[in-house]
Amino acid sequence: MGSQNQDLFHMVGNAGIVVQGVLITLVLFSITSWAIIFIKYNYIRRAYKESEFFTDYFWRSRDFSDVYAKSKELTGSPLARIFRIGYVELTKLSQSGISISSKSSENEDMTIGSRFAGMDNVKRALRRAINTEITGLIQLVPFLATTGNTTPFIGLFGTVWGIMNSFHGIGLRGSATLAVVAPGISEALVATAAGLIAAIPAVIAFNYFMQKIRNIESELQSFAADFLNIIELDTLKSKGNKK
Repeated sequence: MGSQNQDLFHMVGNAGIVVQGVLITLVLFSITSWAIIFIKYNYIRRAYKESEFFTDYFWRSRDFSDVYAKSKELTGSPLARIFRIGYVELTKLSQSGISISSKSSENEDMTIGSRFAGMDNVKRALRRAINTEITGLIQLVPFLATTGNTTPFIGLFGTVWGIMNSFHGIGLRGSATLAVVAPGISEALVATAAGLIAAIPAVIAFNYFMQKIRNIESELQSFAADFLNIIELDTLKSKGNKK
């Protein structure tokens, strides 16, 4: 095993400048991809864990102020963050409704109407919050797709270049024996192997993360719809009580 590693390092060290440049590029792609994989894995795992806890807490407690206080502790949960944004908008709406309230039935109808009109603000705030969360989750992930699509071709370029140099050397020596051809071709094929080593984990991680992000997006949309339904029901109940 040790002799094989030494042979590999020897091949890389004796490779041409272009092939070495290709290998360095592939190593940089691979290091960056693995860094992104570890960062996004931890980020998404935390998002799943804290969002699951927040969902359970939200449905156990219908006191929004209590849920809002708890959500501040769950800094890694996208659900908690969009709830905080929706709650802030709801608070503004409630304060606005109180400020324009009056004893007259006409103004009471205006207050209810204002509440329904203000629901659009809550909906827009939740929609923007969801888009922001998805953008944050997707951030850096496209680089994995770029790595998976690009590095095999970069490695192939290094291989082709190395084989061209090998055949050029054969022409200069005037000999095509295996001893002459094999070292150069082996050095060239290392670039293809390096390209695949960089690409395969990146493609697997990209597909994994995108599936997880789609699941989170679906949960965010469902939670926002449920949250809005609760607000609308409370508004309708308050209207019925006033009547």
